[in-house]
Amino acid sequence: MLVHPDAARRPPGKQQHITSSGIILQRRMTGARGPLGHPRSAFTGSEPSDPNLAANHHRHLQMPTHHLGRHVGLRRKQHLWPTSALDSLRVFTFPLFQFADPLSRLGMKSNRADPYPDKKVSLLLLLFIHIDAFRADPFAYLTAMWWRVKRKRVRSRGQLARLLGTSPRAYDMWLLSEEKAISIGDIGNSDRSILALIDVTRGRDGIEETLANLQAEGVPALLIGTPDVPDLRKAARQIDWSENPWLMPIVAGDRLARGAASTYRKAISEMEVGIAYADDDLLTNAGKRADPHFKPDWNSELFRHFDYLSGACVLRTSHEELEGLAETDDWTRHLVVQAAEQGTPLHVGEILHHRRARPRPKLAAAPAIQQRCLPPVTVIVPTRNRFDLLQTCLSGIAATNYPDIEVIVVDNDSDDPQTLDYLSSLDPARHRVLRHAGAFNYSAINNRAVAEARGQLLCLLNNDIEVTEPDWLATMAVQALRKDVGAVGARLLYPDGRIQHAGVVIGMGNAAGHAHRFLQPDEEGYFRRHALPQFVSAVTAACLVVKRDRFLAVGGLDESNFAVAFNDVDLCMRLNRRGYQSLYEPRATLIHHESVSRGFDRDPIGAARLSAELEALKNLWRTDEVVDPYHHPNLSRESECFVLKLGS
Repeated sequence: MLVHPDAARRPPGKQQHITSSGIILQRRMTGARGPLGHPRSAFTGSEPSDPNLAANHHRHLQMPTHHLGRHVGLRRKQHLWPTSALDSLRVFTFPLFQFADPLSRLGMKSNRADPYPDKKVSLLLLLFIHIDAFRADPFAYLTAMWWRVKRKRVRSRGQLARLLGTSPRAYDMWLLSEEKAISIGDIGNSDRSILALIDVTRGRDGIEETLANLQAEGVPALLIGTPDVPDLRKAARQIDWSENPWLMPIVAGDRLARGAASTYRKAISEMEVGIAYADDDLLTNAGKRADPHFKPDWNSELFRHFDYLSGACVLRTSHEELEGLAETDDWTRHLVVQAAEQGTPLHVGEILHHRRARPRPKLAAAPAIQQRCLPPVTVIVPTRNRFDLLQTCLSGIAATNYPDIEVIVVDNDSDDPQTLDYLSSLDPARHRVLRHAGAFNYSAINNRAVAEARGQLLCLLNNDIEVTEPDWLATMAVQALRKDVGAVGARLLYPDGRIQHAGVVIGMGNAAGHAHRFLQPDEEGYFRRHALPQFVSAVTAACLVVKRDRFLAVGGLDESNFAVAFNDVDLCMRLNRRGYQSLYEPRATLIHHESVSRGFDRDPIGAARLSAELEALKNLWRTDEVVDPYHHPNLSRESECFVLKLGS
């Protein structure tokens, strides 16, 4: 069944009738007209034999426009697009509003023609978000406010961003400040044809709302699973492939944002791509928008474990490819996979889809490891004193399940007798100890060890790392051997079990920050991103595996600009630029006693050095300007947790 939006634009005397075989016929209409100016029978080529679908469909077609919303149980505006941000305020459950509408309390009324509410509403909502933040973690909130009083604004903003962004009202606040630059008059002013595919065999709930919404957006729909179009093979034969259409597989009950079709048409007209995808959110049963997903740019490794494209994209395919998926159960995902394999998908960084449900991330099983195929690896461990940490680290390496490991310990002026005795007692057949005198320069220490390493792979490992399972190194090595991968980073946990490192985000705090820091591994977090292998902009050198020839090809670590901090970020960025993308591998998990042996840079000399390294990072990689492609402009740059960007 093909539902076409253009009939309403045609002269009253003649209408194009799209038959079940895809043939467009001219016919003169003399009967009454249906909703939005359509003739009562303009949507169907033949009478559906399914009585339920036929009854619902024809009731929808014959109903006058002013009755349309009543028929589906929603106001007409909600029927076409989701609840407005202003209307969403009316469902607050905060006790103050249990007996009165917050807008009426302020003496204001919702203006449907104006999507931007009075500033008082915004301030009131922000107040409630602060209350939510205080209730969630009073100590952290008061600490952030104390830092603000003490003019430690960077710390304060970072703490508040996490607390405010996790409020259940945060998305309501974001919606209030959302600006739409889409002109509804632009819909259809493009030669890019978009056809929605709706598989009603998977459910028909909300189909009328979806069809009305698509019609308002100027997008025809082909229903698959009706008597006229029983399967994908029949659907492929009905599509007019001469128009070179873009297909939009969506689910009954889902809706497009206002202006979504024109946004897609503009995006795909400006770039040669085979698939474009957009951000999305969920619709509650009341039609309220919630749970936004601000997605990363194309991340093929993440997509293996989390399908964040299907149901929120447009794509191109051929008659043969579409028909070839007729016997496939999950043909929508296969269609998306095929399109993604033909070129890099385009990310349209706006919420264009409002959905009833979305695919869930799937935690990845351990990768298949063939020990005999693993090349020699050199593990480099810089150290200074702290015999207890070093012994724990080297004992973990000794228990690691890997066929050929060389360990180089680089001693940076240890003067503790117990540490010196331990270093002299190490088995020279398995360990090499290099002496590196002078001021601590992490980059120089590792570069020197790399020059003497014999392994095809390098593993940079801090002496405060504690190994917790034997296959960590093999898991990382398998990824590092891929032709498209540069540095591989492990998931690192604090001793209390919280996440210390799950990849590095460029631009966080105008520098770089550890993604998902302080989350528990079993928390949901941001769509379980902390638990999924994925490409990232950088990883920490506290536990990093990379091919030796690739490390040398980019010049190793930068000893002059990044003696201590950000050397790993700079290395990863140079590898990325060469086409060797950094990868986060959470199936390799270790414990990191962060900076225990060296301490933090809180003395004046250390603070000055850190400031210079931060400036170098900004100058080289513009971290105070760029947005990490695996993050999002609508996510806060102040918080290492992926939370909405809000004013505080």
